Amino acid sequence: MKIICFGEIMLRLATPGYQRFSQATSFDAVYGGGEANVAISLANYGLSVDYITRLPDNDIGKSALMTLRKHNVGTNHIIYGGERLGIYFLETGAVNRGSKVVYDRAHSAISEIKPGMVDWDKVMEDAGWFHWTGITPAISENTAMVCLEAIKAASRNGVTVSTDLNYRKNLWKYGKKASEVMPQLVEGCDIILGNEEDAEKVFGIKPEGMDVTKGMVEAEAYESVCRQLLKRFPKAKKAIITLRGSINANHNTWSGVMFDGEKLFTAPLYDITHIVDRVGGGDSFMAGLIYGLTRYAGDDQKALNFAVAASCLKHTISGDYNLVTVDEVEKLMGGDASGRVSR
Repeated sequence: MKIICFGEIMLRLATPGYQRFSQATSFDAVYGGGEANVAISLANYGLSVDYITRLPDNDIGKSALMTLRKHNVGTNHIIYGGERLGIYFLETGAVNRGSKVVYDRAHSAISEIKPGMVDWDKVMEDAGWFHWTGITPAISENTAMVCLEAIKAASRNGVTVSTDLNYRKNLWKYGKKASEVMPQLVEGCDIILGNEEDAEKVFGIKPEGMDVTKGMVEAEAYESVCRQLLKRFPKAKKAIITLRGSINANHNTWSGVMFDGEKLFTAPLYDITHIVDRVGGGDSFMAGLIYGLTRYAGDDQKALNFAVAASCLKHTISGDYNLVTVDEVEKLMGGDASGRVSR
């Protein structure tokens, strides 16, 4: 089964170590972006993945393309045009100082994509799964229209559709709110993933009596969020919430819940005491979930456990991508968190 991911891959410029923007005299450059991170994780697990985007036909666009190919992601349906690749700047926080992201994505190649540029029915011909995130329709009205075009094509072709709600307040700048655009897109989804803020910020759905800034997150409190999501979007079969307890910038707890309309599945809670890089954590969860739901079909608990363990490991890896193997994830799922040298 081929998996299709659609979105924007960007140049990520991060300050070295824990430097502030005002201190940096150089930046570490890698490429990344929500859906590209999912695609690379899935390809790393050995699945067949195609990534769809629009890149500028210049050396920077080609460099991003080579990164995708290096990680065995299919690029045959990528289209070209526009003047520039989007950029985001990252300042990594420490202890009580949170990380910061500054976007430089205006007029990027994908922001000027238009309906009809991608032959979505052809893309979906041999696909079994299509994934998008709430970041893509936030970029521009054009990307929102093309995202809807893709979701409709996936539905026509019997392809499972998943979304990560991924609310980014700093991106919704073209005159429409997420609450106006997202419902029509999410209506076409079979799998809905969000975190403790996404459902509230986009749909006004929230758990009662929770304050995530206190550091601990109670899994059971999110069953009501999942129920409300499935009620509002009846096509959806599963709703999943990632649970991050933020003790400080370097120390988080991490877990997740999944609700199938009848049963709430709760994953083990991981205590991540020394975070290397949390950017891409949600993407690594989504990739782990897709892998789990397709490879452990019928065992939702195992699928959820794989997603949480995979994303726990991502917090130990610099850059946007989760460069871990299935064996490493399953070892952690089995209870081996020792970190002993493998010889």
